[in-house]
Amino acid sequence: MSTPERRRKWAFSTLGAPGRPVHEHVVRAIRHGCAGLELRVHQDEFVNLDLPAGERRAIRDRIADADLEVPCLAGYAGICAPTPDPIVLSTIHRLLDLAHDLAAPAIRIFPGGTGEGDAARAERRLAVLLPEATARGVTLLVETHDSHPTGAAVADLVRPFAGAVGVIWDALHPWRHGEDPADTADALTGLLRYVQIKDAASATDTAPVPLGTGTVPLTTIGTTLREHDWHGWVSLEWEKAWYPEAASLDEALPGAADWVARFGSPG
Repeated sequence: MSTPERRRKWAFSTLGAPGRPVHEHVVRAIRHGCAGLELRVHQDEFVNLDLPAGERRAIRDRIADADLEVPCLAGYAGICAPTPDPIVLSTIHRLLDLAHDLAAPAIRIFPGGTGEGDAARAERRLAVLLPEATARGVTLLVETHDSHPTGAAVADLVRPFAGAVGVIWDALHPWRHGEDPADTADALTGLLRYVQIKDAASATDTAPVPLGTGTVPLTTIGTTLREHDWHGWVSLEWEKAWYPEAASLDEALPGAADWVARFGSPG
């Protein structure tokens, strides 16, 4: 905890180095002065829903021993998805169990809607999930993504559960769908729990580029967060799993550290 960056509440998603073991991510986090690891939960990763109890304990201990936190588990379930309720609920129940075992205070879920019946599906499922999430000490976070890419759209989904369900502001998606950062921040007042930063060449070319070299208005987003007195976690989501030709996560992290030094919140 010796550097200013390390004291700040920032992390990176393991999406940026897919398929790599957790101990490698721990070393990387320490090297770049991060305070946490956002663990991607996927069948292709070491961290997945079938992870045995012993391995869960080992991962939790390794991260804690390194004085790191797991601010969020990045899952892929869609709270509005037209998939039958039992399948969606089972997946999120298992993700809640994993979060509890890994000492993660939050899980990421997507909207995943179709535009018809989305709100009703989300409300029905969140009402079922919240008692377990509360008992586990885990917060459900819905990301600005896919069918609900803007702050206004996601806020409409989670507002009935304000205080119990939060929102992840993915820096890319609200902007590329025409929502000004100030409007995103206003829409998410009282709901924002987590911020993912990234950069891209344009609203249509979303391949990751080093922070500050693309067109995502990261300075405006940072200034807006500071004006809204944001003190939560910030995570670099470097999407190398989807864009294998992108630079390595280690090449991207210094730019994220610079942004966090300017706009991130002290831990």
